[in-house]
Amino acid sequence: MIYLDYHATTPSDRRVADKVLWAMTDGFGNASSIDHGIGDAAEAAVKIAKQQVADLIGALPRDILFTSGATESINLAIQGTIQHLENKGIFPHIALTAVEHKAVLDTCLALQERGRVRLSLLPVDAQARIDLAQVEQACASSLDLLCVMAANNEVGTIYPIEKIAAIAQTHSVPFLCDATQAVGKLPLHFSDWGITMLALSAHKFYGPQGIGALVVKRGHPLEPLGFGGGQQKGLRPGTLNLPGIVGLGAACHLRSLEMAVDEVEIGQKRDRLQALLLKTIPNLIINGDQKHRLAGNLHISIPGIPNSAIIARVRHQLAIATGSACSSGVEAPSHVLSAMNLEKSSMEGSLRLGLGKFTTLQDIQEAAALLQQVVSNIRELMT
Repeated sequence: MIYLDYHATTPSDRRVADKVLWAMTDGFGNASSIDHGIGDAAEAAVKIAKQQVADLIGALPRDILFTSGATESINLAIQGTIQHLENKGIFPHIALTAVEHKAVLDTCLALQERGRVRLSLLPVDAQARIDLAQVEQACASSLDLLCVMAANNEVGTIYPIEKIAAIAQTHSVPFLCDATQAVGKLPLHFSDWGITMLALSAHKFYGPQGIGALVVKRGHPLEPLGFGGGQQKGLRPGTLNLPGIVGLGAACHLRSLEMAVDEVEIGQKRDRLQALLLKTIPNLIINGDQKHRLAGNLHISIPGIPNSAIIARVRHQLAIATGSACSSGVEAPSHVLSAMNLEKSSMEGSLRLGLGKFTTLQDIQEAAALLQQVVSNIRELMT
């Protein structure tokens, strides 16, 4: 199996897995057990992980709240902020882009359906780019929360988060950045850029699944979604997931050391795969902003050939996706591609290929040859 679905999840780095195993066996303590050395060692490991996460994204350790992943982080960020505003008698107004991850979009839509918020959707162009003038206009319209992702999980378009954060700061608007696809791939500077909240998941950058973080600027008020303990300032109570936290920290540390070199190499491999596909598959289209996209992202459309037909023929040899993993099984056009106003044939023939640091040149050669052959076979059947 050739794995080209790195946007959905990544294999854990073996060095990270070793740290996780240590935390599950030798370093198994409860970080809240303060009456003995085993608990003290666990607490120390958590502190190290906090520093490692903070170092990667330019935050402070005190800003880090550990969660089960970005989806929980996003829910805590949005619902916790809205609940605080409601407690003050404010009817909140949220602005978000039309291409946000479902964790952001569905949370906001659920709040709107319950009559708890007013929403403003910021449109994108055909390359999934947003207009900063519209961001400025939204922030100037009595906005209570702005949600813009750092990089799109389908077409890979990268957003100018530093500029967006500056606009939000100018208007004193809290800014939530879903950085799930960007952390470990792009330089981020949480404190220097003035981001209010940032969500991330370890499994997107070679860490374990089921662990993530919400980074919260000091002073931003949040109401907890759960109760039952005083851990993490009461905002996310419960026994800390020590193996996950240690794994997240280790993954962040390795990205701090290796990200710059790895992403250049990944981008070169992506460009090689793109060139091969363009050369061998007639009428193939590249979606997204090719000048500002994730190094490992290659989102293509083959008009006239349903993506389901391709997936059915390659699924046991090649791991690629028709869209976001969060929408798997949903029989509807991608909301991202719809927001980009792609033609119906392009949406129906779209495929997401995601490369990572463990992708080899042989993988690329074999994947390109397989896709070319499958597309050719399907076209022969359709004529």
